[in-house]
Amino acid sequence: MSSQTRRLHALRSIVVAVVCLSCAIWVAAQVQTNTSETSHAATVKTTVERGEVAYVSGNDLVVKMEDGSLRHFANVPESARVTVDGQELGIHDLKVGMKLQKTVTTTTTPKTITTVKTVTGKVWHVTPPTSVILTLDDGTNQQFKIPKDQKFNVDGQMVDAWGLKKGMKISATKVVEEPTIEVAHQQQLTGSMPPPPPPPPADTPIIIAVMTPPATPAAETAPAELPKTASDLPLIGLLGLTSLGAALALRLIRRSI
Repeated sequence: MSSQTRRLHALRSIVVAVVCLSCAIWVAAQVQTNTSETSHAATVKTTVERGEVAYVSGNDLVVKMEDGSLRHFANVPESARVTVDGQELGIHDLKVGMKLQKTVTTTTTPKTITTVKTVTGKVWHVTPPTSVILTLDDGTNQQFKIPKDQKFNVDGQMVDAWGLKKGMKISATKVVEEPTIEVAHQQQLTGSMPPPPPPPPADTPIIIAVMTPPATPAAETAPAELPKTASDLPLIGLLGLTSLGAALALRLIRRSI
């Protein structure tokens, strides 16, 4: 293939691309689109969670929930706020023992988004049931795909693609209804300060035990006279022994004389 032929093919491709782009822009300008939104009855659900601050350090928070489980909140943002006694507190203002309550209100609103596309022109050519070429108000022709079960308004009468004839002035409207759900969350975090420490116990009287020495028994006084507990027999024996000794002594003296 010669260089001149290649240049012609390239130029033709550029022209086709420009024409297609122009047609796409023109079609967008010729088709009128209106979008509306319809809201239906909303449902509101409120959930409440309660807990107590068990640990707080920097931006890390651990809360003991009502069911006894521990919930760890890592990297709590500086913008997070809790309302305590009318004041807005941040993560660095929380104290162990504070009561926290989070109330989440979820509003669910069903909606229907309706998109209406309208085109008006004169039938130049029709290939039922897939496409139709219309001559628009500016005199140009444009091909449109015919959606399934599409109806056309011809002088007040609704016909399908098989009822179209060349020269008919028609208007076609495509209505698309798309259901969607919009969910909105609203969160409120409140709390209360931990209870004050219990007051010290009231003063109680001090009982001092005094040890008293045991009473000393009174000294016994000697009786006026000794009890008569001794017998006379020892005395009689002693006198007898003395007499015997004296008798022996006299006898010895007599013999010596």
